Amino acid sequence: MGLTHAYANELEKLGHIQRTCDLYRMGFDPVLGGQELVSGASADTAQAQDDIRAADVLTVIYPLWWLSMPAMMKGYIDRVFARGFAYESEKGIVRGLLAGKKAVLITISGAPLPLLVASGNWNAVQVLQDTHIFRSAGFDLLEHLHFDEVAPNLPNATAEQHMTRVRSCARQHFPAG
Repeated sequence: MGLTHAYANELEKLGHIQRTCDLYRMGFDPVLGGQELVSGASADTAQAQDDIRAADVLTVIYPLWWLSMPAMMKGYIDRVFARGFAYESEKGIVRGLLAGKKAVLITISGAPLPLLVASGNWNAVQVLQDTHIFRSAGFDLLEHLHFDEVAPNLPNATAEQHMTRVRSCARQHFPAG
């Protein structure tokens, strides 16, 4: 069982309704085409925006590749978090339109977090992803939970510790209702 399933299962055990969207399995097209910029949201983008409107909380789980989100996730952000839906901007000042929505970010990397912090790279992740994307869109960021030193053949004990942490995150922010 992966982190996503452990998190989703914990939410359901707590009595919450959750929907898991795997962009790869959905065949989401991450390419923001010129036509979409001119004529507005396409059907898949409009559906994703409707899903966000209907949700109280958006949890985004992704690996950090080169300290950023994968192209698939970035393409989702580019297409779905569009001007007029997620934000407005006037004279360079951004106003988030998703105020009242909450977000949890869960990221995974191979690099040790203390190394990322000491090098200043973790600050870059937080500024770009936590602040510039999610908080700028108006989300109240409840937590950015990060799992570091994740690599192939992760020892079972470490994997179970990660599952425990992700379940604890779900319980902390979304107690049984």
